[in-house]
Amino acid sequence: MGDFMNNKILPPIMKFVNTKAITALKNGMLFTLPFIMIGSVFLILAQLPVASWAAWMTKTGLSAICMQIYNASFGVMSIFAVSGIAYVWVKDDGFDPLPAGLTALVSFLIIQRPTTAIMINGKIAVTAAQAPQVQMIDRTWLGGQGMIAAIIIGLITGWIYSWFLKRDIRIKLPEQVPAAVAGSFTALIPATAITVGWLVVYGLFDVFGKTTFIEFIYKVVQTPLQGLTDTFGGMLIIALLIPLFWFFGVHGAVIIGGIMGPLLQANSLANAKITAAGHIASATNGGHIVTQSLLDQFGTVTGSGMTFGLVVFMVFFAKSQQMKSIGRLGIGTGVFNINEPVLFGTPIVMNPLLAAPFILMPAISMGATYLAIKFGVIPYFRGPMVPWTTPPIISGLLVGDWRTAVWQAGMIVLSFFVYWPFARKQDAILYKQEQAKLQAETDADASEGVKAN
Repeated sequence: MGDFMNNKILPPIMKFVNTKAITALKNGMLFTLPFIMIGSVFLILAQLPVASWAAWMTKTGLSAICMQIYNASFGVMSIFAVSGIAYVWVKDDGFDPLPAGLTALVSFLIIQRPTTAIMINGKIAVTAAQAPQVQMIDRTWLGGQGMIAAIIIGLITGWIYSWFLKRDIRIKLPEQVPAAVAGSFTALIPATAITVGWLVVYGLFDVFGKTTFIEFIYKVVQTPLQGLTDTFGGMLIIALLIPLFWFFGVHGAVIIGGIMGPLLQANSLANAKITAAGHIASATNGGHIVTQSLLDQFGTVTGSGMTFGLVVFMVFFAKSQQMKSIGRLGIGTGVFNINEPVLFGTPIVMNPLLAAPFILMPAISMGATYLAIKFGVIPYFRGPMVPWTTPPIISGLLVGDWRTAVWQAGMIVLSFFVYWPFARKQDAILYKQEQAKLQAETDADASEGVKAN
């Protein structure tokens, strides 16, 4: 099975994962993380699920101030994504990446239809006689709803920009010209071609489709994809694939996260938007169950495979020195959702005995949580995304409420019982090997003593 996976299954998967497009997508999306975290912190502060706190924040006006930071960071996540993806693509090709990132941002704004509003005393109104009209960028498409369009534009922009520079289609200035000035002229031809190209796309959709490219992509591509991920089956595939890749020594969270992360983050942002509007995320008002928080807090919490139950067994119940030592090493890092010492030290990687609980535990946890949310046992996640190193229980409280934290604790306790029978067998094997080695060393010492006498 291992040979089949390593020789037949993993090579094409790794080839796909290492393509320039997936690499640019995966690494480009990393630019969004600081702003997601910053926005999430202030969304939590503004919408903490404690009635007295919420009332005080609203009364003092601090809630609106916190939402200002959320709206300028997490709320416009797509502009960071489109810039970051084009930036990484061009950087990997060995060219100055900043102009490409800025070109992608401009292109992303070009394909959006400006919103016309009427201003009365500096405030937006729906209708008013002879009131001045202004055009604004609709922030709706700068957040989660524009994510797939941002990915497409970032990838295409990065590819075309590199295509021009690889063929040396650019304006060249003498060496005496300062690098900053020369660089701006280098970007002029590719940037002009790219922005004009996206302007043509905008015009075609506007004239013939009476819509925009970004709205078309959202309706035809993103909405079905988000709907597919937001199903029990879609959740199950994500839950099973991450530990399955890890079993063969491949970082499953990076691979699956790089591909599915934008959709899960878009689902999270949709819930955050509902929360920011002062509502409770639910199926009725368009909330999503399968979000980045479901994966982080119930699929990879304490590390891929949810190995904290295994670590507890190793620390308190194992007889073999190997499992005890690895358990003591892994219990501290496991609290912060890092479990590589356990994966390679136990080992779990390429260990058929521990494969079943390692692969199934995330599916059990995420599946049970999916049903608990669906039937109202715990609430929909509110949208904020906490750093992946946030300890469990605390992370559950921040993304949901006290019920989410209690449920998360229950899933971690359950992991102990899921791993228990398999861990006992692994421990017995290792203990027997250690005892046999110890006996052999004792016999060897005794033999040496007899010879000495």
